[in-house]
Formats: sequence, C-alpha cells, structure tokens
Amino acid sequence: MEACGQERLAVQARLSSHCFRKPVDARGLEWRYERNPHGKSIRFVQALPDGEAVSGYACNPRRLLSKGDPASAAVIGETGDVMTHPEWRKLGLFSALDAAARERSRELGWPAIFGLPNQRSAHIFLELGWKEVGRIAQWTHLLEGGREIVALRRAEGRFAALCVPLDRLRAQRGRERLRRSAGGLVTAPLTSFPSEVRELSRLVGRDFAWMVERDADYLRWRFLESPSGLHRCLAIRNRAGAFLGYSVVQLPRPCERVGYLVDLLAADASARAAGLLGALELLHGAGAGLVRASAIRGSFWESQLSQAGFTAPSTALRRRRELSVILFVHDPEHPLSRAGLDASGWYLTDGDRDDETMG
Repeated sequence: MEACGQERLAVQARLSSHCFRKPVDARGLEWRYERNPHGKSIRFVQALPDGEAVSGYACNPRRLLSKGDPASAAVIGETGDVMTHPEWRKLGLFSALDAAARERSRELGWPAIFGLPNQRSAHIFLELGWKEVGRIAQWTHLLEGGREIVALRRAEGRFAALCVPLDRLRAQRGRERLRRSAGGLVTAPLTSFPSEVRELSRLVGRDFAWMVERDADYLRWRFLESPSGLHRCLAIRNRAGAFLGYSVVQLPRPCERVGYLVDLLAADASARAAGLLGALELLHGAGAGLVRASAIRGSFWESQLSQAGFTAPSTALRRRRELSVILFVHDPEHPLSRAGLDASGWYLTDGDRDDETMG
C-alpha cells in the first residue's frame, strides 16, 4: 500500500476503467484530486510489484460551515473512487485502505469525513465503524411524455412507466407554481461567478447545520472548469440586475434525453423559484425529456424538489438505488461533527458529491 500523488494518476485511471462504467482519464482525475481550491485529495492504492494498482481509495476535501458561521469552518473529507479490481475483491483489501485514509485525515486535522456509498458497499463501511446518518434518493421531473420517456421510466419499473401521464401533469403544475413564485426575476447564462457569491452562501447557510461553502474559486473549479464540459450555469437577477443566486444543470449527453439539476443557491423563495424554472427550461431547450436530481430524505432540498413538481422514486426503486450517507468522526466536539449526525439538516445537492458528472 502506498500514498500517491500526481505521478500515479494514470495508474488510478486504469484501475477505475476496470471498476466503473463511467469513463475517466488522468486529466479528469487531476482536476478532481489536484486542483480543488479546498485542498488536495488523500489517496492510497494497493499495487502489484509491477506498479499496477488492484485497489484504490480517495478522500476529497470540502470546506464546510455550520449555520453560516465562519468560526465553524473546517475541511471535511468526502470519500470517493473507492475501488477494487474485480479479480481482487473479497480479500479484505478495502479495510487497510479505509484505515489509512481515516488516519491521514485525522493527522490533517479534519474533524470528520463522510461518504455516499451505494447499498452494495454501505454495509462494509458500517462494519468498519462508520455511522449511517441519512439516505439519498433520486427524484424525477418529466418535461415530456412520449414513447422515449415511457421507455426511460420503464427501466425504473413497470409502475413508473404507467405513471408517466400523472407525473408529467405533476411536473407541469410544479413549473406553473415556480413561474408564479418567481415574479419578475430572470435568469441568464453565467460564465464567471461574482465575488458576492461567498457572502450569499454564508447568508443562506445560516439555516443549515452543514453546508459546503460556495465561493467564486470553488464554483469555477467545480462547474466551469470541469473536464466534461456538460455543466451550464445561470445567474438569478432582479430587474435592476442585482445578483440573487445561481443554478447549475448538467446537459444531456449525446443521444440521451436525461438532464440533471445539479446545484442551486438563492437568496429567497422567489429567487429559488426563478433558478429552478430557468434550469428546467434550459434543459428542455437542450433536448432533455426528463430531469433528475438527488436529495437527502427529509431535507430542505427534497422539499424544494417536491414543490417544483419532481416525483419521488417508488419504494422498490429506493431499496435498489438509494445511497447511504455515512459519517466517521474524529473530533466529536466540533460543530460540524455534531451537525453531521443528522443529514436531514444538511444543504447537499448533486454538485456537492465527489463525482464530476451525474448518471
């Protein structure tokens, strides 16, 4: 086992290609691990004598605040790219990697680390001392209702396909609510984030016990410089041109009809409505027939998706596809460690996950 840096990016990319369907290359990993304004990632691999990795682990830094208070600010780690080559699984390799990453995060003074594993791997973390503090489910907003959309929903289950007409009606009503609530606010393409976004993040964060701090440098890295080029950002403004927030979407990939609502930060309910509506309209114009977004159960973001006409997943789909929210605490007295014990109080969108793209 070895800690690794930039010189091992190609090795990690090759291991990823054996473990995940989503393609990633060394350039994509460099963006994720080395260029994050919140710090460099903790990374370990277990390698064969020829240098090829058979197992790997990354823990990516996120600067968080509790209740928008700068005095509570700390770097919290987010586990990602936890992977073992298919030929080397079930041999206990993961346990040593997890222990090494946790110890390194403790040495760096990170008060806690969290992760979002799927249901196949969550139990392994729990056996190693992690605590489950919430669940994440994926919600769907139907922009259209044709055969392609029915086929996409059928992949989630026969009941989901049968509900397409009702879910589309729910989505239409949700967009009408957003249009009424948005008032005279407008959205426009955003090619650089203004400096005032940091103060807005802290203002919004006062209502949340756990929130990634959104400043111009972080948002530029996360969305405008991301390797895929699939993200589009919208500024939310009033008629006088004042900046009231932003929304971020992920465009459908070529030959696909699925878009993603990735992130939102807004000063008030009207600005949130304008940002959500602008995001949905942008995705529809880009060819999306349906939009997906993930939310922690019982969270503020889940309530916003519901009001905007998103449909919750079926019970059966939740059991198959939900993510666990897990936490490992180093400093139990830190406000973020205490806040982390109940994920329903977090402000967390898909943009806060370690993956560059969704889907």
